This record gives sequence, C-alpha cells and structure tokens, in this order.
Amino acid sequence: MPSPNSPVGFTTANPITVVFGVIAIFVAGFSPANADEVSFQEDVRPILSNHCFACHGPDENNNAAGFRLDIEGEADLDEVLVRIESEDSDSIMPPPEMHKPLKPEQVAVLKKWIDEGAPYEAHWSFVAPTKTELPELVKEEWDTPIDRFVRSKMESKGMMPRPRADRRTLIRRLSLDLTGLPPTADEIAAFLSDDSETAYQDLVDRLIAKPAFGEHMARYWLDLVRFADTNGMHHDHYREMTPYRDWVIRSFNENLPFDQFIIDQIAGDLHPDPSLDQLTASGFNRLHLIIDRGTALPEESFVKNVVDRVSAVGTAFMGLTLQCAVCHDHKYDPISQKDFYSLYAFFNNFDGGPETGGRGGSDFRRGLQPPYIELPSDEQAQTLTRLNDEIARLQTKAKETPADPETSPEELKKLQKQTQAEIAKLNEERDAVLVNVPATLVMKERAEIRPAHILIRGAYDAPGEVVARDTPSFLPPMPKTNDPDAPKTRMDLAEWMVDPSNPLTARVAVNRFWQQLFGVGLVKTSEDFGAQGQLPSHPKLLDHLAIEFINSGWDVQGLMRLIVNSQTYQQSSVAPSDAFVADPQNRLLARGSRYRLDAEVIRDQVLSVCGLLSPTMYGQSVKPPQPEGLWKIVAMPSSYPNRYVADSGEKTVRRSVYTFWKRGLPPPQMTIFDAPNRDSCIARRERTNTPLQALMLMNEPQFFSASTTLAKRLLDDPSLNSDDGDQKRLAAAYEAITSRPPNGDVRESLSRSLEGFQALYESQPAEATALVQRCTDPAVQSVSTAPEQIRLAAWTMVVHSVLNLDCVRTRE
Repeated sequence: MPSPNSPVGFTTANPITVVFGVIAIFVAGFSPANADEVSFQEDVRPILSNHCFACHGPDENNNAAGFRLDIEGEADLDEVLVRIESEDSDSIMPPPEMHKPLKPEQVAVLKKWIDEGAPYEAHWSFVAPTKTELPELVKEEWDTPIDRFVRSKMESKGMMPRPRADRRTLIRRLSLDLTGLPPTADEIAAFLSDDSETAYQDLVDRLIAKPAFGEHMARYWLDLVRFADTNGMHHDHYREMTPYRDWVIRSFNENLPFDQFIIDQIAGDLHPDPSLDQLTASGFNRLHLIIDRGTALPEESFVKNVVDRVSAVGTAFMGLTLQCAVCHDHKYDPISQKDFYSLYAFFNNFDGGPETGGRGGSDFRRGLQPPYIELPSDEQAQTLTRLNDEIARLQTKAKETPADPETSPEELKKLQKQTQAEIAKLNEERDAVLVNVPATLVMKERAEIRPAHILIRGAYDAPGEVVARDTPSFLPPMPKTNDPDAPKTRMDLAEWMVDPSNPLTARVAVNRFWQQLFGVGLVKTSEDFGAQGQLPSHPKLLDHLAIEFINSGWDVQGLMRLIVNSQTYQQSSVAPSDAFVADPQNRLLARGSRYRLDAEVIRDQVLSVCGLLSPTMYGQSVKPPQPEGLWKIVAMPSSYPNRYVADSGEKTVRRSVYTFWKRGLPPPQMTIFDAPNRDSCIARRERTNTPLQALMLMNEPQFFSASTTLAKRLLDDPSLNSDDGDQKRLAAAYEAITSRPPNGDVRESLSRSLEGFQALYESQPAEATALVQRCTDPAVQSVSTAPEQIRLAAWTMVVHSVLNLDCVRTRE
C-alpha cells in the first residue's frame, strides 16, 4: 500500500531497506569521489572550508596559530592530523565552541589526503575553463554535447535517463520556461499536428521570437540587480528607473550580446559618444538602496552606496560574496580587504547622489535625483522646447529696464509682478508635461578623481591606506593599456569582466541561464562560486558551455536554444520512486525537472488563460489591486508616496514584470510565493510551501474575478452550445488552464463539481449574486437575472477549482 505521505504514484519500500539505503547514501556523501585517491577539490576543500577556514583561511588577520590551510606548505599537517584525531577538548580541532565537529568519515578523508602527500589544487572557479573531449555514447539520440556530458555522468552513477516527455508536456514546459506564459489552445493544436522533423525546433524559435521572451528573461535579471520603484530604507521614497527595466527587456528580445549587456551596465556612460540606451544601462549603478537626507550623515550614506555597488557587481557578474571583505579579509575566499577597496575605487567617483537633492520641486515628485536623463517623445520634446523658450524670454524681459523713462518703483513693479505670474503659469504647464516624460537615473563620473582608502573595520570615518583602482589579485590582471600611467576606468573594469581570460563571468552567466530552465544551476549556489559554494554537478559541461557561450559572441538566445534542444531538457519528469531516493534533488539530471512556478508566472498564467492579460509593453510601473491599508504598516507620513492607490482598467492586468515594487512592502501576491523585497541582489529564489500560498490562490480577488471572466466566456461561446455543451465547456476550461484534455476520471469529477456548485447556489442565490458582483469585468456585471447569476457562479467555482490544481502551479 502506498504511504499516505508518499508522492502520488510512488510505493514505499520495506522500512528496514529504506533506513539502510539512507545510511548508505549518507556515508557515501563523505567518501572520496574516487575510491583509489582523494580529490582535493571534491573531497578535501569542502571539509576545510566548512570547518577550518574561518580560523585558518584567507583572512590573515584572524589566523589562529599563525598558519593557513588554504595554501600549500603553510601548515604542519602531521600536527593537524594529531589535532583532528584528538579526544582532548583543549586540543581537538575544530574547537568544541565552534559547534562544527568533524565526522569520522571526514577525518578519514583528511587522513587519507595527508597520507597521499596532501596535494593542493586551485579552487575550480578561479581557474580558466578548459575544453575537454566529449564523452562517447552508444545512444545516437543523445548526441549533443550537453547530452553526452549528462548521460556519461548519470551512467557512471548507475542511472538511466527518462524517455522524452509527451508533446503537450513539452509545449507547456517550453512556453512557461521561455515566455513565462502557457501555450494557447491554437498553439497546442498546431504543435500536435506538426509532423515535420523540425517541429520542436520550430516551436523553440517561435517562442524565443515572442516579445514575451524578453519580459520573462528580464524578470530574473531584475531580481539579480535589485530593481525596485522605491529607494528602500526609512522613508522609501519613489524612484523612477523604469526605462532601465524596459532596456533590459529589449536587450533580451533584440539578443544584445551578453558581453555588451554587461559592459553597458558597468560603464555605459563612459563610451566615447554614449547612446541613450547605454546611458540608461549605466543606471545599474544607481539601483542601490538610498538613505534619505537627514537620516544619516552624507559621508556614511555615500560609503554605503559605493559598498552596495561593488557588492552588486560581485554578485551579478562574478558570483562572489565580495561584501564579506568590507571589514576584513574574506574568511573563505582569497579576497583581501585591499582587493575590495581597489574595486571600490572604480565606483566612488560618482558625480551627484542623494546628498545633492532635496524634497522639493518636480525632480523629487518624479522620483529623480541627479544625474538623470529624460526620454521625451517627439511631441513632448517640442512642447518642452516651446515652453522653455517662452520662460527664458519672459525671464529676460523681467530683468530689462522699460524703454519709457516716464514709467514710475509702482508701474515697473506691477509689470514685474505680471511677468512673474506668466512665468509661474508656464512653469506649471512645463511641470505638467514633465510628469509624463520618461526619465531614469544614470551614472556620471566626476572630473577630478576622488581618492579611495581602505576603511579600517569598514568604518566610513576611519580611512586607512590609499588604494588604486584594480581587480582582485587572485584573478587574471587587467590587460595593459597604451598609457600605463593613466588611471584605470570603469570601462577598463567592464572590459576585463568579459575578457575570455576571466574565469568567472561566462561560467556565472551560463549557470544562471541553466538555472532558469532546470530550477537549479549546475552550481546550485548560483550566488556563490567561492569556497563556501557548492561544486558543479557537471564541471566539464559547465566549462564547455562557458567556452561555447564566449565563442558564440555571447549569444543568449543561441545558448537558450542549445539547452532546450537537448534530450536532457526534454526528458519526462515522471520517474520511479527509487530514482527519487537515489537522487532526490535530481543533480544527475536523469529526469525532467519538476518545481513550483514563480509568483509572476502563476499570476500571469491566470490572467492569460482567462483572456485578460494585457499585451502592452514598457512604461511606468503599474499598481494592481491589493488589500487596503498595507502601506500604512511601513510608510512614514513623510514618505512619498505614502498611500497605495490602485490603478484601474487595463493597467491592472499587465504582466507582473511591470508591477510597482515598493521595497518596504513589495506586492503581497509576489512575496507570498517567495519573491524577494529587492533590498539586495538575489541570484536564486527559495521555494517554500506554506498554507498562505494556497489561501491566496483561493481567495485573492483578482484571481477570483479572472475565474468569473473565463466562466462567462465559456458560457457565451456559441461553438460550445449543443446538447453536450457543458461537457464541451468543462473540457475547454480544463485544457485552456492545464494544456491537456481531461481524462475520464477528471471529466467525472468536474461534472460532479459543477452539479454540486449549481445546487449550492440555487439554495443560496444571494451568494451567487455577491460572487458575480465582485467581478470587475463589465460583461460579467451585466448578468442580472438570478438563474444567470447562479449558473455563472457555479461555473466560476469550477474554473477556480481547476486554476488551483497542483499541475497548474507546477512546472512539469
């Protein structure tokens, strides 16, 4: 008998067998990767990093006993062995107060490593990727480089792949992964009827060509760079940066080479003649939190902003926790405090900032702080030019002495009152135009380079040694310039970041794109490629993809095609229970990935299948409905804005990527499903499973309203009017939402549900009326008779029930 707690379709083995199996897996986790020899990279370094580096690692200031274990030849390893095998609490290592004791299996690994001569290796991610020969496979259908590496690894572990998923699963999977939206019924029918050899590849091309591709891809990047519509911290004032978000969307849709995508964000303002797009991209450096004036000293605020910029560069482009070296050398990675402040020196020369602007004037109301650029339409530009010319003319007139000498300190004064009134009126007209002009914060260098210091213990008011602009010493140096005496610039840093010799950038990017498609990266800790991060599940595959990505000209769309066209990606996620026991996290990729969809995809899917999702792209962020009074919890009286005013009409059903993001209280529809507040850079979202998520899906007003809209459309569809119309409607609703027709059991369940809801509302017609009237759709509100409302309410509940199925919020 299946256990009531086991996954659907699984059977539980004999409990004794399971216990011994778990013990075997547990012990295997601490055994050497190769029974004949210990791998420093795979077996030894993780132990040293987790148990030893905090005291004997790269942070020279905190090295106990004056030696390091991250460098070969620094320690007396015989003494180390004595200490880790000791039973004396005064001498055993790690010391008991660290609460990180070594397990016997770990001690055995270290002992074997020392016995073999204690060979060291450089950390894998700090060495340039190398290309290796593709593994040979017998199965020809697994012939892409990705498939060869993956299948070779799984076979070495005694695993076999799952067969290709069925076509309905594949089109739904592809649509959600590449566009964030489910396929339409017409798209499904077209794919099912396409018997050409290139049907799948053609589907991939069609999906990547959709504008929705860029909207979906941008969502992950906006998490990574902590994009938001407010400053965060204390007052959490409005900040206008939406043109940056729109640039990210267009970049993915236009397939901007990823190296250029990086360069423009780090140093777009430093191009010889930067375009508006390049200036907009430089706004990446302005996405940090801002401490409001009067809350902290300008000097402290300035340092926090620069530290945030450097930390963001470390997370977004290098996959490193650079911020750990703000106060001292990094405890686990070879990032010294000097390395951090050498990078800091690239980002402390900003011309402008919060200390230069107050709370008055149109700039503040528009969410702008210098420097910024405006992006008016042609019509707006012409209007502003006319108004500015007229204001300038009147200002000159106000200063002129009247030509008539007979003019009286009273007539002259009257004329100047009058002129100033005209100027004020024109200024009001100009402000009314400016409010609607797109604008965005950008980066701008000071003419005179500001010196950078190591800050002692990270304190803003404790400057120490002066440091020059430079890159971390453990990574390849910057290429030499024609003028070695010229100071390095952010452009030099940006070009170093995408230089093929840089071991991190391409690996980090490829890993994140893989993560988007599989739910987890080849390196699970996509935010940390350092010593505390996890090793790649398939290191040779990661290196191969990184090299191919660079050689392709950093072609993002090409990389996505490469991955989704692999047999690895196309596998079924249905697998026998022993496969889940042997590899619960699917690190060997011997089955298709299955995981809960992100918040934005869940919301957009509901709006899409119910026929409500707006196709409008770009522009200022929008405010869909949310419970009243939420902002009152976090907004100070002086915050701007301090009250949430929901939009109406088409704006409420735009894609979630355009939703207004207040850092102090992000959209609850998103955060309940683990969206971050975007205070910091997030490379991967956690996935939790809480009752609140189910409650929100069942009760959220916009979701409920969307269910009523779809129900009304089903009832109004003339093609479904026949003797078996309700059965057709049930099938159409189920397929529209799940991308597959209902089987016999599902049909029966849906029919019983419809009958039950119909009977319920016939007995409680007032409830049916209340349900229908909650929907904002005008077509629904026109339903006025009791029988019509009862029928619509029953169908709403059926649709709503299907929308709440697990398969709807799960990526199969």
